Amino acid sequence: MTDLEKICADAYEARVKIGTLDTDIKNKVLNDAADNLLKAEKEILEANKRDVAIAEENMKAKSMIDRLSLDHDRLLGMADGLRQIAKLADPIGEVMSMAKRPNGLIIGKRRVAIGVVGIIFEARPNVTSDAFGLCFKTGNCVILKGGSDAINTNIAIVKALKKALTDNLVSAAALALIESTDRETTNAFMKMDQYVDVLIPRGGAGLIQNVVKNATIPVIQTGTGNCHVYVDKDADFDMAVNIINNAKTQRISVCNACESIVVHSAIAEEFLPKLYDKLREHHVQLHCDERAQAILAGRDDVTEATADDWGMEYLDYIMSVKIVDSIDEAIEHINRYNTSHSEAIVTNDYDNAQKFLNEIDAACVYVNASTRFSDGNEFGFGAEIGISTQKLHARGPMGLEALTSYKYIIYGSGQIRE
Repeated sequence: MTDLEKICADAYEARVKIGTLDTDIKNKVLNDAADNLLKAEKEILEANKRDVAIAEENMKAKSMIDRLSLDHDRLLGMADGLRQIAKLADPIGEVMSMAKRPNGLIIGKRRVAIGVVGIIFEARPNVTSDAFGLCFKTGNCVILKGGSDAINTNIAIVKALKKALTDNLVSAAALALIESTDRETTNAFMKMDQYVDVLIPRGGAGLIQNVVKNATIPVIQTGTGNCHVYVDKDADFDMAVNIINNAKTQRISVCNACESIVVHSAIAEEFLPKLYDKLREHHVQLHCDERAQAILAGRDDVTEATADDWGMEYLDYIMSVKIVDSIDEAIEHINRYNTSHSEAIVTNDYDNAQKFLNEIDAACVYVNASTRFSDGNEFGFGAEIGISTQKLHARGPMGLEALTSYKYIIYGSGQIRE
């Protein structure tokens, strides 16, 4: 048995006991794990510095380095995330329904753990603790396969988390990190369907498509985010400027950042210069269609958009700008080019707001708010395992319930089927 197969087999062996742990034990482990992260701060941040230095030497993108980097505040946020998960209600064991059949059988539906969850992710060290917290609270074993960019950080984080398991006499197989970073190991992991129940990729489009195409394990897609903000003809200009500025510049390296602006032609000539002045403070480049480029002519960092711009997730200080003549055209454009992640409308027109909510095909649809709220913490889930852009079995920010399944429980009194 290879090291990889042993990791997967150990998790599979431990899944039943982990799935039936008492809530108090799970919460104790999660709180201890949070404490351990902070106790190991020096070790974790030193490991992270090594990873960041290597990334900088290899000329990695600024957005990737931002996702990779940890400091005291980010580590504190990871610990707080575990504590928040501990405070959440335990979904395992919930009786979702119970009904009596005419033959006397009582048939119920009870929420249970999925079993073994695999996570393949890139340079996001916070995923390590979030994934453990959510999977453990829901009684799942989790196997993590991080990228080479964060390997030192992930090893240090997992060491601190596993100590909370062993100190509480819980099987260490509830959490495993695949330390090999070569592509062959990743491809082999994607085919461990005899041990792993579901696979969740977190990263760029290339990683996600590779997993979807090659895995024999069922996959939940946590897609890329080409998120739009549509500024309707009845929008409040100040509100729209603030929302777009926040959605783009508050943190550019995340999947819920706004990448595309759509503006109604009735207000474009007055609105776009105001928006430009605000975004210029952050040196945001605007890739514009012909009409938007004419309005912003002569200004720095304004260029003509290409066909590729409309579907692009930049993860950088770049946005596309499209002018439309109606809300129907806006919806058509967004549904054509979006990634089913998060979309927003800024409007004071109630009917247009409802039309947008009803007709946009995305996991999260906003009225008069930033797309940056598409997040497990912001939705009250404590943390998230990812933001699903598919429709089966989870959609949007995935909290505890998204990491559960159910079983039917049937009580009889001697019934046999005729």
